[in-house]
Amino acid sequence: MKPDVLGRALNDFFLHGRLVGPLLLHTSYGETEEMPVDVFFRQPGDFPELERIALSLCEGRILDVGAGVGSHALYLQTLSRDVTALECSPLACQIMHRRGVQKVIQGDFFQYEGERFDTLLLMMNGIGLAGMLAQLPALLRRCRILLRVDGQVLADSSDIRYLYEDGIKRPETGYYGEIRYQYEYRDWRGEQFPWLYVDQQTLTAVAHREGWSLEILYVDPYDQYLFRLKLSEEGSTT
Repeated sequence: MKPDVLGRALNDFFLHGRLVGPLLLHTSYGETEEMPVDVFFRQPGDFPELERIALSLCEGRILDVGAGVGSHALYLQTLSRDVTALECSPLACQIMHRRGVQKVIQGDFFQYEGERFDTLLLMMNGIGLAGMLAQLPALLRRCRILLRVDGQVLADSSDIRYLYEDGIKRPETGYYGEIRYQYEYRDWRGEQFPWLYVDQQTLTAVAHREGWSLEILYVDPYDQYLFRLKLSEEGSTT
């Protein structure tokens, strides 16, 4: 059984207000980083502008993909929105229940089969679930399966070419936005996992090939951007 390393750190923070040692994030591009955990528990007043815009656009039945400990789902509940939180970490799901998230599903986005939704919300670089650029079409096809007619995907990503401007060597093969991460906390070390950051031009090209229209809604000063996907008329008939 895979250790739920991030979930263990989140649970310690939830129960005790602190961690027993740092949550470390090993990366494929540079030195090990310390991952802040309080960001998962932030209140609406702490949401960045990008997230506030996305949350204001959520409508109908909403699936919060990779919901973490439910900060976005809890906020949407205060607006009387019909939101379901989908999260793969069992411990994070337990925390969401205890925090008051009403609808929680523990599962993998790529394997989840259930009702369809009007809005799929993928925040905190949520498009990264694709893992690799070659898997981005599969993520978009999964979104198609889970969306109702005229539904929307609200998600964000970043162009991380800036990482390679300070002497860090770019990958010799593959797309430069493909990163590998690994969590470490206390005596536990999780498995490496891929995460995708995709630039606007590349995302637009892939989305159009898959039958989606794409609208860039907001770009912050750090090249993180919010976008909306909707099936084009041609794509909605395939």
